[in-house]
Amino acid sequence: MKTYKPTTPSRRGMTGIDFSQLTKKGPEKSLLKYVKRNVGRSNSTGRITTRHKGGGVKKLYRVIEFSQTKMDSPAKVIALEYDPNRTAFIALIEYPSTGSGQVKEKQYIIAPQDLKVGQEIIFSASAPLTPGNRTKLKNIPVGTAVYNVELEAGKGGKIVRSAGSSAQVLAHDEDYTNLKMPSSEIRRFKGECFASIGMVSNPENRFYRIGKAGKSRLKGRRPHVRGSAMNPVDHPHGGGEGRQPIGLKYPKTPWGKHALGVKTRNRKKWSTKLIIQRRKK
Repeated sequence: MKTYKPTTPSRRGMTGIDFSQLTKKGPEKSLLKYVKRNVGRSNSTGRITTRHKGGGVKKLYRVIEFSQTKMDSPAKVIALEYDPNRTAFIALIEYPSTGSGQVKEKQYIIAPQDLKVGQEIIFSASAPLTPGNRTKLKNIPVGTAVYNVELEAGKGGKIVRSAGSSAQVLAHDEDYTNLKMPSSEIRRFKGECFASIGMVSNPENRFYRIGKAGKSRLKGRRPHVRGSAMNPVDHPHGGGEGRQPIGLKYPKTPWGKHALGVKTRNRKKWSTKLIIQRRKK
């Protein structure tokens, strides 16, 4: 982490992410994509449907390869880069050309911790257990840390993709593999699902401190007004003379629903049967 001298009140306590380990180059232009931002407004009427969104620095989306399109072909890591759309760093990999005059194919992947430029990685059912390699869960030994895990075989990695996160292989049971998720939930996955070996890069992101409101605006977050500072007509917490408690047994949303401690998972969801142990509160 980078720390700053307290030259101003906002600098005091502010921390930054150390980008010195990243490659000094611009993003790969062929893998950039423009994504229109709705900034909290609906497509039909343009009215605000999600509060506290708007503004922010313009950014292009990096097309990430979450699945395994080129199997059994080693790829070389040619750069480690920053991605403004996610907390983890990304790696630019390059596959060897298949023939004379062919352009080498490049892809972005989520970079694991300790991945180095020049290292070779491979996506294979029998890949070695080195960070960045991708293989089937049934072939990964118990105790190994994995990330970018598929929920359904062949659909691409969907979970365990944020900075510093990893899941742990606990057991193999017939066609299934038990994983301990970052939330401490224990869940079953099909052994045919692919997962990447290692832990997601940038684990220090959890210690990142924005430090000032201006940085939030650059991220596209508009000011969030406390409900207790509003009038009763605008929020259930509002009203009263001076600074008052909310006057309720539990906090509510502006629309009167419970705000804390409410189960949001659908009890009839099909994947509930795959959860062995729920997360610890």
